[in-house]
Amino acid sequence: MGLFEFLQNHFMHVMPILIAGGFAVAIIGERVHALFVVYPIRNTGRFLDKITELVAGGRTAEAVALCDENKSKPAAQVVKQALLRAHQPEPIIEHGVAAAVGEWSDRIQRRTGFLATIANVATLLGLFGTILGLIQSFQAVGHADAQQKSELLAQGIATAMNATMLGLGVAIPCMVAFAFLVNRANRLVAETEHTAIRTLEILKVRFYGFEDEQPVEKGTKKAKLALVAGSGKEAA
Repeated sequence: MGLFEFLQNHFMHVMPILIAGGFAVAIIGERVHALFVVYPIRNTGRFLDKITELVAGGRTAEAVALCDENKSKPAAQVVKQALLRAHQPEPIIEHGVAAAVGEWSDRIQRRTGFLATIANVATLLGLFGTILGLIQSFQAVGHADAQQKSELLAQGIATAMNATMLGLGVAIPCMVAFAFLVNRANRLVAETEHTAIRTLEILKVRFYGFEDEQPVEKGTKKAKLALVAGSGKEAA
């Protein structure tokens, strides 16, 4: 019995495995497009260098606009949340950045875990089909003539093996895709976290280090730092 003949003769029997395979194909296609096309920035280093240049020049609004041009990019949106809080106290900036990183990490890892579940379910469905095929073959052999027993037994075993093969045919690609996509998702999450840390450093240099290098017109540098700290507390 060939595979196509098996599918035709036992379509209702293998339909759950085919449905699981259909869901797996849809998830894999959507995740590959998201993780390799939608979410990554082509050159993260160049993007951060541009953000650094704009922030250092006091053009924060232009930096935010640059992030808006990359609305689907996790790294850009994390940078945007930091820039929108740039003039607020440091704990508020860090809290906003951490919340953005957590939100985008969930989006990056979304639905990938279903592939492992589908692989396990497909394997169990294939095993269920194997057991069911063997039961049917032994029942048929018990009520058949001596000349027909070998033929019925062979058909039943072929049905059982085809069910196992179909289940594994869905499960194995799912597990390979799961490992591949999880690795890619982890890399994007790490890149997003690195971008968040880099952005915090950019803001610290701009609003704490860069301003200190400006000429002090009134009072000492220490007095100016105290004034900045006081205004930050009032904003909080």
